[in-house]
Amino acid sequence: MRNRTATGSSASGSTFSVIAADVTISGDITAEVDLHIDGTVIGDVRCANLVQGAGSTITGGVIVQSARLGGKVDGSIEAVDLVIEASAQVTGDVAYNNLTVEAGGRVEGALHRLDANGEPSSESDGEASAKVESIQKARDIGALRA
Repeated sequence: MRNRTATGSSASGSTFSVIAADVTISGDITAEVDLHIDGTVIGDVRCANLVQGAGSTITGGVIVQSARLGGKVDGSIEAVDLVIEASAQVTGDVAYNNLTVEAGGRVEGALHRLDANGEPSSESDGEASAKVESIQKARDIGALRA
């Protein structure tokens, strides 16, 4: 059987692993290196930095230092730096320190900002939800004027 997971090195000299689009992994993944997922993972993912391709799926929790998500994630996410791309669909609670959601990116779940100790901040979920709702209403009004 041919191994379809590749390991290489990035421009910074650190190693990375790639899970190709035609690979499905059933089980948890723990990596001390950067990880690029284009395939399907059914299990939890833990690594330093994660890049998820637009056609990929993760069914399980994600715990990373930083992530750029472009595919589907069905599970909770914990990341210091998180980018949810326009093609991403996240179903689950998200804990983050820095969050960017591109226009079109979808999150179905609660958002929790982490404090300096990695614990959820004291800001209530109601306040965060109100801010998100206000942004959505403003976008709808802009669409009506166009």
